[in-house]
Amino acid sequence: MHFLPDGATTRVHATVHPLASIRPRVVRLDPPRRLLDFCTETGTQEAIVGGFFTRASGIPLGEIRSAGERLVGERWEEGLEAVRGCAHLHDGRVTLAARSELPAEPAGDLIQAGPMLVAEGRSLIDPGSDPEGFSSGSAQFDSDITAGRYPRAALGLTRDSLIAAVCDGRSWSDAGMTLEEMAELMLDLGARSALNLDGGGSTTLVSGGRLRNRPREEHGIELAGGRPITTAIAFE
Repeated sequence: MHFLPDGATTRVHATVHPLASIRPRVVRLDPPRRLLDFCTETGTQEAIVGGFFTRASGIPLGEIRSAGERLVGERWEEGLEAVRGCAHLHDGRVTLAARSELPAEPAGDLIQAGPMLVAEGRSLIDPGSDPEGFSSGSAQFDSDITAGRYPRAALGLTRDSLIAAVCDGRSWSDAGMTLEEMAELMLDLGARSALNLDGGGSTTLVSGGRLRNRPREEHGIELAGGRPITTAIAFE
């Protein structure tokens, strides 16, 4: 149980994957399905939800690449693609950074989410600031992901490992986290950089072949096994 600054609590689930022994990759789930179902079908033991998607169509939001090939995705509103955060996975190396800081045609896998939570060992979340346009561009989402506490997911990078972390929320015992609180959690876990992933009812973390968190829809409705999603990051 994780205690928040105002005394509220929320459960946190995290896995640490040494970079020397894994090859993380971006997975496109087409058609959309629950992360646990995908992991069971494929024998994948470790995975976390990936980027955002359009609920009605299941099309990923933002840029997504697999083995260097750009996959179909809905573009962000004009001017936002370059500033929004990405995870770039190639040949055992991982970079978490704004899209503009990465090659125009990167090799390997790439998934765009955001906002960036941590860079160079410090939090990037400044309440009231919206550098990646997630508040101003909230029309592409179900809600403004920058406002309030929600179940959240994040990917963090230390000097020698990847951290996959989620928090529960939307219940009397699990308050969820703000983006600022999620950034502080990733710093506490040792991340030098960290990227926010899809959250809310899509928040899912599988470890040891088991779903570790308790996904909930709005109003606290539990989602058995989680919500169908369209992208994930697998640690193999």
